[in-house]
Amino acid sequence: MQTRDLSAHIPYSAGRGVEEVARDLGLDPDGLVKLSSNENAFGPSPAAVEAVHETADQIHTYPKAAHTDLTDAIAEKWEIDFAQVWPTVGGDGLLDYFGRAFLTEEDRVLAPDPGFAYYPMSARYHGAAVDQYRIEKETGFEQSADSILDVYDDHRIIYVTTPHNPTGSEMPLDEIERLAAETSEETLVVVDEAYGEFTDQPSARPLVDDREDIAILRTFSKAYGLAGLRVGYGLVPAEWADAYERINTPFAVNTVACKAAYAALSDDEHVEATVETTKWAREYMHDHLDAPTWESGGNFVLAEVGDASAVADATQREGVIIRDCSSFGLPACVRITCGTREGTRRAVEIINEVLAE
Repeated sequence: MQTRDLSAHIPYSAGRGVEEVARDLGLDPDGLVKLSSNENAFGPSPAAVEAVHETADQIHTYPKAAHTDLTDAIAEKWEIDFAQVWPTVGGDGLLDYFGRAFLTEEDRVLAPDPGFAYYPMSARYHGAAVDQYRIEKETGFEQSADSILDVYDDHRIIYVTTPHNPTGSEMPLDEIERLAAETSEETLVVVDEAYGEFTDQPSARPLVDDREDIAILRTFSKAYGLAGLRVGYGLVPAEWADAYERINTPFAVNTVACKAAYAALSDDEHVEATVETTKWAREYMHDHLDAPTWESGGNFVLAEVGDASAVADATQREGVIIRDCSSFGLPACVRITCGTREGTRRAVEIINEVLAE
């Protein structure tokens, strides 16, 4: 027996984990600095950890109440109606929900290149064809409505990532609004703000009040430090918000994840400390790396190092794990997650030593 043709699907390539690298290279895992997956270097909110412990004896029940509490809290934070919040299993779960709600085999989507591999994967799972728009190194990875409109052809969904992974570039709010205004009213612009807490640029949230063709993706994986629990959510227009009940997997977000996210949402101190250190780390890398870098709105910096694979392998052997961006189509670049101050300084020192060799 064979699967259907999956040859068009490019597997998602995740950053290597500490245990994996330590085992392969015979290193002490406690001595490794992992800066390859854009995780929170400070770990989860202490309030979230406490919530996990307190919830352990409740995992025999379905998460109806926890799901409702989390949705209420998100709705209050964003000043939006309860029905307009779509909790999902990670941000990628929201992409699947948009696919369920909007895509058919006659549809096409438009995704950034380079960009998150799961945009095209999810669209193809739902039968849609995938086209891409370029985010060019030659223009400093600038994002604009024009670069998308130049290749737009009545696509059903357009994915915009701001801040963009792996480059860190951002699309200004007025450009997002213009993109939606100059495309069909049947084209959904999905604004992926997974790294939104790390930028000073405004969220596209206000546009959801005024338009039916813009939706926002957010996650608890980055600034809130809950990547291992897989909690994301969408903010969607009121006009079609009730579609969630028709496409939602029953009790999709589990009880522990809901409780942890609910607690983390109120821990402003943890998020503020994370964001403050992230901004420090970005500037430190811009100022001290012996390699060209680009301005970033995320919790990472893209650096041009020549042979990214060789540099990433060499730094890994020295105990610093960074992301080779060859899988993004950027074989000369590495992506370095913002770590703690100590971890960031060590990473910069090791990378510079490798480059000097």
